[in-house]
Amino acid sequence: MREVILDTETTGLDPDSGHRIVEIGCLELVNHMSTGRTFQRYLNPERDVPDGAFEVHGLSTEFLAQHPAFSAVCDEFLAFIDDSQLVIHNAAFDLGFVNAELRRVNRAALHPSRAIDTVDLARRKFPGAQASLDALCRRFGVDNSGRTKHGALLDAELLAEVYLELIGGRQPGLELTAAQTVTAIESESSARRPPRPHAPSADELAAHAELLSRIKEPIWRS
Repeated sequence: MREVILDTETTGLDPDSGHRIVEIGCLELVNHMSTGRTFQRYLNPERDVPDGAFEVHGLSTEFLAQHPAFSAVCDEFLAFIDDSQLVIHNAAFDLGFVNAELRRVNRAALHPSRAIDTVDLARRKFPGAQASLDALCRRFGVDNSGRTKHGALLDAELLAEVYLELIGGRQPGLELTAAQTVTAIESESSARRPPRPHAPSADELAAHAELLSRIKEPIWRS
């Protein structure tokens, strides 16, 4: 089962007001385990970065001007996510921005049903509690000390750990234990004594004949 953790950084809060993506980060999970495959790109938003947004992610207009626009990385991005389930913290926000970028290059939007929203998961599991990524990292003991500013790939990596906790946690030792059990059984089997020959001895044949002589019409003589 393949899933892709997805996060974005933007110039603001509303794509319909002309705000754009400035960074996109994705991380691949297979069977709820990170494979180490990632996709991360800084993007030229083709507009200025407001001071408020800069304070959040630290990506300046001048820095981003050196990077490609979304149109240049769109195919690579779509190839990475493929048709996999997407795991997003506050999915409506990120999908809104991704779909706005896709519309600009005349590509099909990503359907909301593709997204697992970890904010919804957290609110169902912990009603009334804070559901921000930082709050969930604290709750599950996920080390987010390196998150001095928001970053799409860093946040995707943190979200991957939080997501696995939200769905019940993972016990990777189970797979190792199962493999060790199989090995132990195979080792025990290989250490067994050699099989006994099937041919009976003369004494065993005599004992069998004597037993049959005491049985009325034994089926073994039919």
